[in-house]
Amino acid sequence: MSIARCVSKIMDRIAPLALAEKWDNVSLSSIETRSFSNNGAPGRITTSLTTRVADEALSLPASMIIAYHPPIFKPLSSVTLSNPLQASLLRCAAAGISIYSPHTALDSVHDGINDWLAFGLGKGRVELIGDGHPSGRGGPGRLLRLEEKATMSSLLESVKQHLGLTQLQVALRTDSPNDEIQSVAICAGSGGSMLLGVDADVYFTGEMSHHEVLAAVATGRNVILCGHTNTERGYLPVLA
Repeated sequence: MSIARCVSKIMDRIAPLALAEKWDNVSLSSIETRSFSNNGAPGRITTSLTTRVADEALSLPASMIIAYHPPIFKPLSSVTLSNPLQASLLRCAAAGISIYSPHTALDSVHDGINDWLAFGLGKGRVELIGDGHPSGRGGPGRLLRLEEKATMSSLLESVKQHLGLTQLQVALRTDSPNDEIQSVAICAGSGGSMLLGVDADVYFTGEMSHHEVLAAVATGRNVILCGHTNTERGYLPVLA
């Protein structure tokens, strides 16, 4: 069995691809044929296949890259070296380095990224935002119901400490911005489409559009944005 196929099977046990959103392009982006008889070739775990990551993998040389974000999201009419992201993928494919991307499957699985985000905010009951997958392995988003109410300022400090940040983007509801917080709706990455309409005191995600933030505040929610990759990067040591 090739290294790529073996790693794919292991990753599918950790975060079944069946949990991924329908629009997501998860799994292998390129397939190599080397087997474990060529052992000693290390792998790399990263949030995205950047030029720097590709350079490092090629210099090792690595046999596999687990890139949280898929290098290709939508069908391409052509692939060219003039595009830096496509060039990284082409260079890895030419060197026999496979790319595996779990993305929203890793968000949704129990004890995955969304649960990791929730655990950093305090003790409480964690629920799925949407319907759970029939397998019982997880589902979209998380809703944290805190055991003890928190102030907005204390919640912000918890987010900073958990993610290792010094600054956040915050939008406060205008009517009662200092009310105590009982519930937090959570989505790793870009959470606007998932969080809007969820009944929670706070929306916590990486990024939302300007109008999504305005809509959330207008319906009485506080919003915490910490940068897309900041909601994901800290989980990589857990995965490793």
